[in-house]
This record gives sequence, structure tokens and C-alpha cells, in this order.
Amino acid sequence: MWFASALITILAWGTADLFYKKGNNIKDPHSAMKTTIMVGLVMGVHAIGYYGIYEGVQYDWHNLLLYLPVSGMYILSMAIGYFGLRYIEVSISSPISNSSGAVTALLGFLFLGNSLKSLQFVAITLILVGILLLSIFEKEADDLELKKEGVKIDAKYRVGAVAILFPILYMVIDGLGTFLDSYYLEYKNIMPEDQANMSYELTFLIVALVLWAYLAFVKKERFALFHERDKGLAAIFETLGQFFYIGAISSKEAVITAPLISSYAIVSVILGRIFLKERLKAKHYIVIAAIMIGIAILGFYDG
Repeated sequence: MWFASALITILAWGTADLFYKKGNNIKDPHSAMKTTIMVGLVMGVHAIGYYGIYEGVQYDWHNLLLYLPVSGMYILSMAIGYFGLRYIEVSISSPISNSSGAVTALLGFLFLGNSLKSLQFVAITLILVGILLLSIFEKEADDLELKKEGVKIDAKYRVGAVAILFPILYMVIDGLGTFLDSYYLEYKNIMPEDQANMSYELTFLIVALVLWAYLAFVKKERFALFHERDKGLAAIFETLGQFFYIGAISSKEAVITAPLISSYAIVSVILGRIFLKERLKAKHYIVIAAIMIGIAILGFYDG
């Protein structure tokens, strides 16, 4: 069952990335906010409908505040990721974002006394060097495009070159969230997994409702919930992946499951190439492959 759950997670999260990109309308300044709202609503329905009603979990509302630092990191990283996708290919964004395990491993080493094998340090270096190279490639491509258009390279035209900062921020903040998650659930055993996941999804629901109210009453903009097909599908696949991820990662095969699930970035790259017609150069794919190898090494040697 763990293997089936892992495969469903890989396909679900890889597909979610595709619809995140498709649903990110560059002409709509509130597009990323609407995506955040949609994901929060679907996760809230899952928390209340599945955990609360179907499973009958007795939720302790005190955990909502207790788990807030973890939920906050996860939600903030995702919101930044949604915003950044309007400026960068999902084929580049997803592998970088999915490198958050390197941040978690370093934080565990520095603050929790976790040991890191030499091969894990090599993997972290591989990931960081890969991200640096992708950053350089993006800047070179952006400068070349502006030069062809006869545009003087000026600070105000740097959106393309700095776009890679969004997945990097996602990586750092999500890695911090995973580190805190590990501290809460494994190091200190502060609460059970179902309470933690409900806290995360209910917090996301509250954020969604606050943002929806902000759009309606401050920005005077109507959010047509049932007309946002791509955002809705992204939210559904995100939540589906989250559900099966918990089942897969809590199995006895967690050491194998972690690197397996991390490979969903490959699905994102493939889907981006097929459906979004994203075309990268050979050097991009070489560096992305190196990053994925680094992620796999961290996963296989986790714990």
C-alpha cells in the first residue's frame, strides 16, 4: 500500500504543479492570491469532511495555535511559489522548490544534533551549486532576450532574472517548515499526525477566508469560485497528494518513500514540456538532473 500511496502522491503533486502554472494568469494581479484561496478552501473541506465527519477525529482547537509556526511556514512558502510561477517555468521552479530537504537536513544538523554523512554533504553541495547555475542561466537568458529586443539592461527590467528567487524562497521557507514539523512530531511528540494535519488544513482555510474577504471588501473584486477550473484542479491534486503522502511517509518503508516522492519534480518537468511547451536547453536538464540526484541521496540517507 505504501508504494501505491507514494505513486499517487508523485502523480498528484506533479499534476498540481502543471495546473498551478496554467491557472496563474499574469494579467491578473491577484491570480496568486486566488490560487491560495482555492487551495485553502479545498483543504478546509477535506479537514472538516474527511477528518471531522468521516473519521470522527476529536480535534483540539488549542493545536491550531500550537501548530501555527509550522502551518505558517508551509502556507507562506506555497503562496510565494504561486506568485513566482507567473515569471518562471515550472520545469525550473519545481526542482528548486523540491530541494527544501537540503535546508531541513542542514537545520537538523545545526540545531538538533542530527548527524550528516559525507555523501549527504555532497548532495547538499550538489543541490546548492545546481541552484546557483540555474540562477546564472536565467540571468544570461534574460539579458540575451532584452538585448535582442533592443532594451537597455536596467534594474527595472530585472524581473526575469530575479524570478528564480521565488522558488529559492519557497525552498528555504518550506525547509524551515519541515524542520519545525519534525521537531513537533518526532523530536518532541507534541501532537499526533492527524491533529497536525487538521491544524495545517484548518489554518489554510482561515487564511483563504481572510484573503477572500480582502478581495471582496477591500479590492472590490469578485472571486468566481466555480469558474477557476485550473486553480480548482491544482487545489484538488494538491490535497489529494497531501492525503496519500501521509499514508506513504508514515509506513515502515519511509526511508525509501522519501526520495521516491521527491521525484515528483520530474513529473512536473515532463508535464511542463508536454502541455505547456516549455523548452529548456541541454545545460538546464543536466543541472536539473544533478539537483534531482542530490534530492534522492538526501532521501535515501535520511535518518
